[in-house]
Amino acid sequence: MARYKHFQAKTRNSLDLVPLTTFVPTETHALENTARLYLLSAPFVSLGGLSPNEKELAKLALPLKPRFFRKQAGLTNRCQSQLSPTCGLLGIAQACKAARVGLNETLMRMMTVDTPLSLSEGEPLKAGVQFRKKSSSLKAIQPKQKPKPRIFIQADPHEMLFSFTQKITEGMEPDVILECLDFEWELHRMYFFKSQVLSQLLATAVQNTDLHTADSYTKEIRCYYKQYLLSDRKHTEETQQEQRKTKVTIALEINDPDVTRFAFAIALRNLYNSKIEVNEDDVLGILASANVLQFPSLFYKCVQLMRSSIGPTNVCSYYSAGCKYQQPSLISDCERWVEVNLVPHLGSHIHLRKLPLELLQKVLRSSRLFTFNEFHLLRTTLCWVFLQQNPKIQIIPSYDTILTYFSSLPKICAFLEREIGQRYIAIFQSLRLHGITSSKHLEELWDINFLPLPWLTRILSDHYHALENGGDMVFQRDFNTQAVRFGLVLTEEPRYHAEIVSIYGFFFEIKAVRHEASAYSFYMQRVKHADPIISFFTAERSPVSLKQEREVKYEIKAQCQIDGKWEEFTTERLTQKFGVKKPASKSKVLKASIPSVPIYVTFSFLFPSS
Repeated sequence: MARYKHFQAKTRNSLDLVPLTTFVPTETHALENTARLYLLSAPFVSLGGLSPNEKELAKLALPLKPRFFRKQAGLTNRCQSQLSPTCGLLGIAQACKAARVGLNETLMRMMTVDTPLSLSEGEPLKAGVQFRKKSSSLKAIQPKQKPKPRIFIQADPHEMLFSFTQKITEGMEPDVILECLDFEWELHRMYFFKSQVLSQLLATAVQNTDLHTADSYTKEIRCYYKQYLLSDRKHTEETQQEQRKTKVTIALEINDPDVTRFAFAIALRNLYNSKIEVNEDDVLGILASANVLQFPSLFYKCVQLMRSSIGPTNVCSYYSAGCKYQQPSLISDCERWVEVNLVPHLGSHIHLRKLPLELLQKVLRSSRLFTFNEFHLLRTTLCWVFLQQNPKIQIIPSYDTILTYFSSLPKICAFLEREIGQRYIAIFQSLRLHGITSSKHLEELWDINFLPLPWLTRILSDHYHALENGGDMVFQRDFNTQAVRFGLVLTEEPRYHAEIVSIYGFFFEIKAVRHEASAYSFYMQRVKHADPIISFFTAERSPVSLKQEREVKYEIKAQCQIDGKWEEFTTERLTQKFGVKKPASKSKVLKASIPSVPIYVTFSFLFPSS
C-alpha cells in the first residue's frame, strides 16, 4: 500500500500554510485487509491527508503567485484554498463526524467506491494506523493530533453479562455455572435470592454434593477464618476464600419461544442490580424470562412498563402476553386502548393484522367504542378481514384495493356465506350497518358481494321505512346497541371543531370548542337544510325533511387519558325536541376540564317513533 508523504509549504506572499498531519501505516497489510484499512483511514485522509491537488502542487517550482492558491468552489464556499480538503464544508463536517464516531457494524457492511468489498464481521481488524506530527517553525497555528477511531463490536449476551457481573462484583470469581439456552452462564450465588427457580436449583445441587467434599470445604473455611482473624487484609482473604470455592453447575430447560438469549441475559443482569432496568424494545422477552425465573420484581416492572407504553405497534402483542401470563390489568388496558383507537390509529397500521378475533368482537360490542361514523368502522373491519385472508401483505392496503379484492372473488354466494367467511359473521353482526345511509357506500357493499343478500335487504328496508315516517327509526329501539354514532378527535389546534352530519333528512352540526388551556365545551345543534354552512354536495345528494321539530334521543361522551388512566365525561342519555330556531335547536352543553389531548368525542343519537 502506498505510503502518504508529509508536505509543508513555506510562507509566500502573506499566505501561511499550516503543516498537514498525515497518517503512516506501520506495516504493509494483506490484500484482504486493504478494504478495511481504506475505511478506517478515510475520514483522517479527508481532514489531514494530501489531496490530489496537493500532490501536483508539491511538484511545482516555488515561489507561487497568491492567485494560484485560490479557487471558486460554489455559491456558499467561494475562494477555497487549494490546500484545503477537496470535499468542501459539508464533507469536512461528515469527515469529523466519522472520525469521532468510529467504525461500527453498519459501516463494516457498507460498500463504497474505495471499499468495493463488503467488510465482514469475522475478519480480524488490523488497521495498524499511527499518526505522526512534525514540528513546525510556524507557531501561530499548531495542528492537533486526532485521536484514533473507536471501534464498537457488539458482544454476545454471554460476554455482555460476564463483563457486567465482573464490574459489579469487583472481579469476584463466579461460583455457579447455569446451563441454559445452549450457553454456560457464570453467576454468583449470593444474588440468587431474587429468583425462586435459581434458588431452588442451587439448593438441590448443593444437597446432592458429595458429603466428603462438603466436609473438606468446611475445614478450608475454618482455616481461612483463622487466617482472617490474624490478618488485616480482609478484602484479599475474602477474595481468596471465594476463589477456593467449588463451582456448582445447574441446568435450566426453557421451552418458551419468547425467551431469547439477549432478554435472558438482561434478566440475569437484573439479579445484580438494586434498581430494575428494562428496555421497552425487549420487554416481551424480558417478561417471559422473568416468568421462567420466577423473578417477581422484574416481572411486575415489565407489566408496569407495558401498561404505560401501549401503542398501535405493540397493543396486540401486549394483549397476547397479558392473556398468556394471566395479567387482568394489562388485558384491561389493552382492551380500553383498542376501544378508543381502533378506527383513528390501529386501522391505519399493518399491525391491525395481529388483532385477535375475540378481542375485535368484544371491542365492537363495547359502548365506549369510538368511531368517526358507522361507515369508518365497517371499512376498518373489512381491512382486518382482508389482512387475515392475505397474511403476506406487508403494507396497509387502500380501501379501493380491498374493494377490488372482494369484487374479484366468485359471485356464487356472499363472502360471509362461504366456509372461510362464516367465522367472521359474529363480527359483522356487531356492527350498526343501519347507520350507513350514503347511497355510494351502499352500492359498494352491493358490488363486492360481501354481506348476505338478506342483510342488505334489511338495511335498505329500514332506510325506506324511516324516510316514509319522517325519520322514525321503528326497527331500532335499543339505544345502547343501535344508536348511530359520529365522532370528533381533538388535538392542540385548532380550538374549534365542527362537522355537519345528516340522517333521514335532518342536519346537525356537532361542535367542540376549547375556551382555555383545559376548558372544553361539546354540544350539537340542528341546522336548516338551506343553511349556507351545508356544502352543496351534501345538500344535493341528501334527502330533506321539512318537519319543524324532531324528537331525538342523544348522548354526548368525551374520553381522554389523564395521568395514565382513561377518564370519561358524559351527558348521560337525554331526550329533546330539536327545532330549527334557537334555543330549541341546541342540545345540552357538556363542559369538562381536560388537561391533556387527544380527546375523543362521540355523539350518539336515535330517532324514536313520534
